Amino acid sequence: MAVGSVVVTIPARQGKALHLKKGQFIRVINIHGSQVVDTWAFKEDDLNELMSMEHTRSAILCLLPKVGDVLVTNKRRPILTLVEDTSPGVHDTCMSACDIYRYRGLGVEGHHDSCTDNLFQGMKDIGLVPPECPAPFNLWMNVPMTSAQDGGKLHFAPPVSKAGDYVTMRAEMDCVMCFSACPQDMLPINGTLAKALLDPSERATIYDAHYEVLPESAFPADLFPVPKSKYFLQG
Repeated sequence: MAVGSVVVTIPARQGKALHLKKGQFIRVINIHGSQVVDTWAFKEDDLNELMSMEHTRSAILCLLPKVGDVLVTNKRRPILTLVEDTSPGVHDTCMSACDIYRYRGLGVEGHHDSCTDNLFQGMKDIGLVPPECPAPFNLWMNVPMTSAQDGGKLHFAPPVSKAGDYVTMRAEMDCVMCFSACPQDMLPINGTLAKALLDPSERATIYDAHYEVLPESAFPADLFPVPKSKYFLQG
């Protein structure tokens, strides 16, 4: 934990939202190592402008953002910059947030927590309503892809992160962020489901995650300045 910062828990299976000012840093910590954290960001004074994975892929020309990369909004403006990543860097920008319809398809008949519900509840807790559930930046979610010759097929695999790994991002505008400690316990994205091979009623264990807000002074002022690019706007 950084000096003077406060660590906040993202409870297992739940969501948490907060306001982040331009220049501040947010560090998300995978305290158990196997927990995926769905991540969203919205422009503070216009929630209709929001972090967009499809626009980010167009901006960085890559599926996996790496340290120094900018995450952009649906108006192609920088909203976050990835400045630290102690994990192997395997995250996901392709998969939608889980929702009740996903779990219906997996055979759930009653209630099941979902990242979509967690987004809306987390934002509600701070008095806001998101305009939609955009595709999240899925921290530590491992979605391997086969070769183009094999059709570029996707599949779900356990995270390759370890306990204590963290990702730090800098806000490039005043924004609202929301996190969900993903409750997907029927697929191996939050760890292995070895027990389920013997007993289909077994589910993966879902864990808490943490975040902490760091001040502008936590890093050098010239750390990873937003680059000029023809693929996104400058502020």
